[in-house]
Amino acid sequence: MNPSEDSAQPAHADPHSIEDVQKHVRTYLIIGVALMIGTVLTVWASLIDFGSREINIVVALVIASVKGFLVVGFFMHLLSERKMIYSVLATTVFFFTALLYLTLWSMAHYNAIQIR
Repeated sequence: MNPSEDSAQPAHADPHSIEDVQKHVRTYLIIGVALMIGTVLTVWASLIDFGSREINIVVALVIASVKGFLVVGFFMHLLSERKMIYSVLATTVFFFTALLYLTLWSMAHYNAIQIR
């Protein structure tokens, strides 16, 4: 192989180049800081009374969902996967939401019966 042909290759062709590794490390550090901020928000939100237990649960789940998305999307590389994985994820989110709604609905129904 001619050395001049080798130098014609772009620097980003090597997936293990210094620039590529630095880019990934920077992304992971940003996501790590975002997860730490999310943890602080979770603790802070747990100390606040938003008016009802249901709203407190929703706030906690929103924060947890964002943190979960960051972990799944970046650390587990779900953002670069195929449509099949997205459809499985969407189905999981749908059923999780449905079960959460059923749980909150049954608790509200149970509390209404207890009040009577």
